[in-house]
Amino acid sequence: MANSTNLAFDARSTTKVGFLLLDQFTMIALASSIEPLRMANQLSAEELYSWSLISENGKPVTASDGLILTPDMSIEGSEVFDLVIVAGGVDITRTFTVKQVSWLIKQSRKGGQLGGICTGAYVLAHAGLLNGYQCSVHWECLTALQEAFPKVNSNNKLFSIDKDRLTSSGGSAPMDMFLNMITKQHGPKLTNAISDMFICDRIRNESDQQRMPARQFSSVGVCTPKLVDVIELMENNLEEPIELDELASFVDVSRRQIERMFHRHLDCSPSRYYLRLRLERARKLLKQSNMSIVEISMACGFISTPHFSRCYRKHIGVSPRDERKTAWKVEAVAPLPIDSNTPIPFTPHAQDALSKSHTEPSYGSVAV
Repeated sequence: MANSTNLAFDARSTTKVGFLLLDQFTMIALASSIEPLRMANQLSAEELYSWSLISENGKPVTASDGLILTPDMSIEGSEVFDLVIVAGGVDITRTFTVKQVSWLIKQSRKGGQLGGICTGAYVLAHAGLLNGYQCSVHWECLTALQEAFPKVNSNNKLFSIDKDRLTSSGGSAPMDMFLNMITKQHGPKLTNAISDMFICDRIRNESDQQRMPARQFSSVGVCTPKLVDVIELMENNLEEPIELDELASFVDVSRRQIERMFHRHLDCSPSRYYLRLRLERARKLLKQSNMSIVEISMACGFISTPHFSRCYRKHIGVSPRDERKTAWKVEAVAPLPIDSNTPIPFTPHAQDALSKSHTEPSYGSVAV
């Protein structure tokens, strides 16, 4: 279904955008959002947009790369915005507060337009502000959002602009979302000029997907359309797995051809690959949701919980129960003694970010 994109902005006045920074937000998503607004002003020689950084209490917020940003205001002292964007990042299920959710609900009641970048849509969904809307979120968070909020029409698109909601996946995708927003307000001439300034050869649209099966093996120069079709069918049918013969009939090849394609290009059987997809989904749900192990086994297409546990332990190396304990374990760290004569050691940003990544729920979902 096509999205409704009738944004309620007045193109004749400055559009005020507020970015609510959550702890561990991703810097690239924030920069990809703000830079198109800055360049729109520069190239038009007008203040088409203004932007402000907001935190819960007005105190600095640490990004996932360890850099710290000082916001312009707190949520209590914030002004009225035309658009509020939730800037999310890693460990999204544990980095937002009740106070932030309440503030977002109030913004909605005031008639403000809302959005999320990277994993920010998860917070809007938690607040009940995306029910019935098309929604895009970073692919690593997509499974958790789909299971936790079935009333949200979540998708695998780069971004979605649906009435008064603008949601985007992470990385550079927010730039495409904001460029499309600018086009709707001020026309393609301006956005084409912006993309030229950013050396962006194409402005992607709402039909572009953020993650395609072909990428898993295109890096070695292999891209078999029939194999991609089979993988897409598998990825879209994890709760009720499709038999191999049925997959073969859907893509109009023989069972034996499918087996040869998987062994040649992916070095495994179709059944093993399918199982791996289901276990990857299960791992995300164990780490990112509070669904029971019984519910997760059903959501990932296993005939019983004991069967799920056996498969998980065999292929992942730990039981589902132990995986969950590890994911939600909070290490207690004793405070360092304060000595005025001892300088505080500096921890390199990269080292600090890597250390934190090992404790966030989605760590290890992608192996390189």
